[in-house]
Amino acid sequence: MTETSLLPPPRINDVAPGFAARSTAGPITLSAFRGRWLLFFSHPADFTPVCTSEFIALARAAADFEALDCALLGLSVDSLYAHIAWLRDIEARFGVKVTFPLVEDSAMVIARAYGMIDSASESSATVRATYVIDPQGVIRAIIWYPMNVGRSVDELLRLVAALQAAERQDASTPEGWRPGDALVEQAPVVLADGDKPAAGEAWYFREKRT
Repeated sequence: MTETSLLPPPRINDVAPGFAARSTAGPITLSAFRGRWLLFFSHPADFTPVCTSEFIALARAAADFEALDCALLGLSVDSLYAHIAWLRDIEARFGVKVTFPLVEDSAMVIARAYGMIDSASESSATVRATYVIDPQGVIRAIIWYPMNVGRSVDELLRLVAALQAAERQDASTPEGWRPGDALVEQAPVVLADGDKPAAGEAWYFREKRT
């Protein structure tokens, strides 16, 4: 990981940097998630209000992610002992059991490899990043939020579903797409590409035909 941390941060369509680390579910590797989708996300710190709200929402939505064959994997630079104490406190105080693994990254090695924090930073205060990784280990989406704004779990579910639908149908999802909505054809890039548009259709904006 030392050499990886010196490389530019990964971008969409890059292979996600591999790692092995301790987690609340025991030793874990990124490669263990090959073959299914993965939502890999970091948070600034345990025992903080925004992060607590996110973990409660993610835990409650775990079955919805599972229905998409998408695993959840969290990470922060706090110690494994802090992770365990925090998740136990969430269950005790809010009645919500967090069952997905939370990775320990005290040395900030994984966070730096993913570009979650600047390579020269000694603080994790800016870390609130999300990566959607496909079954082949390729990063398909990246979302960053500032420390004081929580993520929308509903949007993360929509994002995973949209990526899967677009790949399955070889199409694109329009603004605000939800499962069950129509997809759109990719715009042709060669004059001869594509079928003749139906009456009233624009050649560059057509619903996916099944």
